[in-house]
Amino acid sequence: MTPTRRLFALSLIAASALAATGVRAQAALDDILKAKEIKIAIPTDFPPYGFVGTDLKPQGLDIDVANYIAAKLGVKVELLPVTTANRIPYLQTRKADLVISTLGKNPDREKVIDFTMPYSPFYIAVFGPKPTAAKGPNDLAGKSISVTRGSIDDQELTKVAPSAAEVRRFEDNNSTVSAYVAGQVQLIATSAQVAGAMMAKNPQMGTEFKFVLKDSPNYIGVGKGEDKLRAKVNEIIAEARKNGDMDKIAMKWLGRPLGDLPTQ
Repeated sequence: MTPTRRLFALSLIAASALAATGVRAQAALDDILKAKEIKIAIPTDFPPYGFVGTDLKPQGLDIDVANYIAAKLGVKVELLPVTTANRIPYLQTRKADLVISTLGKNPDREKVIDFTMPYSPFYIAVFGPKPTAAKGPNDLAGKSISVTRGSIDDQELTKVAPSAAEVRRFEDNNSTVSAYVAGQVQLIATSAQVAGAMMAKNPQMGTEFKFVLKDSPNYIGVGKGEDKLRAKVNEIIAEARKNGDMDKIAMKWLGRPLGDLPTQ
């Protein structure tokens, strides 16, 4: 075979391989609908987004969203507990079709997986008992509030807290939470995750969300190149955001609606 023909043959093989890869990369949605089952990776140690309830079953915002998407697809769902470290590998090795696990989008992750539009906020906020009025930063004047020293919670609170607020800084999250639970302060500034765990352990306090200090959205992870599946999930999320279903899920677990999330 001449060098020219050999090069042409190799080009055909490469093109065929790329075409086959493209076909496989678009197969996830078809496989899900054919099997009538979707595998979704979820957290079980990150309340209120995902945790194990008293019945030993996963529950939380991310679990509700996973069940919602499966229902809209008309398929059963297999929930796969994952950690922060292994959730992306689950997509890459096709152990999971989707990852719904408080996943933030960044350039490094976009190199290896794809993302849907946002489905919920991950945020830092001020929390406190229902009787304590605090609808915004100005309402912190004259009130005591605990926060973890040097954390992003502290940075965001410091930006908006009036001089008349009594900001009490502690060395770690446990001390920050303990001060609030013990009644040493009236309010607490922390992440939704820390607040969710605190509220689950201390329901008698009647703690509720007051106002946001910083918002960053959560996205659903999809296998790289699975455009058909990503488009279908985007369609489901967009409709749920429009008809208020996602707001209901957010209110149930976060005590607030979605807020102003990006559209992509």
